[in-house]
Amino acid sequence: DGPESETPPGHWFVLLNKVNDDPLLVKKFQGAGELLSNLEWDIKSYFILGGTMHDAAVSVWGIKGWYDYVRPISIIRYLSGLGQSTNPSLDNYHSQGLPIVDGFIEAVEEGDFLQGDNNENIGKIKLFTWRGHDYIDDVDLDQASVGWILAEDWWPYQRPTFVTPNFAGYVSGHSTFSRAAAEVLTMFTGSSYFPAGIGRFFAPKDEFLVFEQGPSENVELQWATYRDAADQCSLSRIWGDIPGRIIGNTIGNESFEFGASYFSNNLAIPSFEKNRLILKSNPINSNQNIEILNTSVIDNFELFNLIGQRINIEEIHNPSSNSTTLSHDYLNPGIYVLNNKNYSWKIIVR
Repeated sequence: DGPESETPPGHWFVLLNKVNDDPLLVKKFQGAGELLSNLEWDIKSYFILGGTMHDAAVSVWGIKGWYDYVRPISIIRYLSGLGQSTNPSLDNYHSQGLPIVDGFIEAVEEGDFLQGDNNENIGKIKLFTWRGHDYIDDVDLDQASVGWILAEDWWPYQRPTFVTPNFAGYVSGHSTFSRAAAEVLTMFTGSSYFPAGIGRFFAPKDEFLVFEQGPSENVELQWATYRDAADQCSLSRIWGDIPGRIIGNTIGNESFEFGASYFSNNLAIPSFEKNRLILKSNPINSNQNIEILNTSVIDNFELFNLIGQRINIEEIHNPSSNSTTLSHDYLNPGIYVLNNKNYSWKIIVR
């Protein structure tokens, strides 16, 4: 995300780096066997965590795109422009406006300091909230604090560059990435606990926030387990929290098992893949045959180029290994589509 911040999956590489550098960490893969060198440990941990974060991104952002909706800054300002939806007898009533909540969401009345020089704001909706960037001149010295503002001026508690466009908010990426990563670190290290049983993150007073002065005191987050850290991250995304954790738990376990299979001598197929057709290699070279695992004699395949031309292939089924080899003439480099009745793959030829 840049030299001074990380995206949600990137945060877990920061945590992984801290774990890997901890002198109390015993670098045994899954907590067993011989000690690994620092280089082997780093390569394997980055490989599996990186693959898992990619798998989580594919899953969670596919879901997010389906549930894409308006950002809070847009909808709060829009609804407040309609009026209030609590009292039909008032002039500012609208059935789709914001509800009146005493002490938090109210209408500007005569005599209110927000009424405007010419009373132009009377009847508008006001909010008791963080007052926003207009109250910050120097981010190192100023705090906007909390108070009453016009709802049409509302800002989220975030940098001013973080508010558009439409927001793919559900399910929670933070929850999904974090739980998947926590599962990986748990299985990779062979322990659910941070080294010595505690992980820490320190946010110094008046230095950590970037859009106003803060926090007001030193803050140290502490977790016993990797899942504790993931759960705390999820709390900031409470409405999409539990589904994200469930998805992340599944992806974390399956992606770890898939990634770990690359470290065995026989590239054993993970248990969750044993009943699913999978490509042994992809990409392939132009003169390399295509191999599919977990096939039966009744599986049939068709290969096409991207303009829909069918490519001649010969199917050779090997019952001893439950695999099928697709023999072909030389394939030009590019992208091909392989189909059977239940599956479809994009084949990359180098």
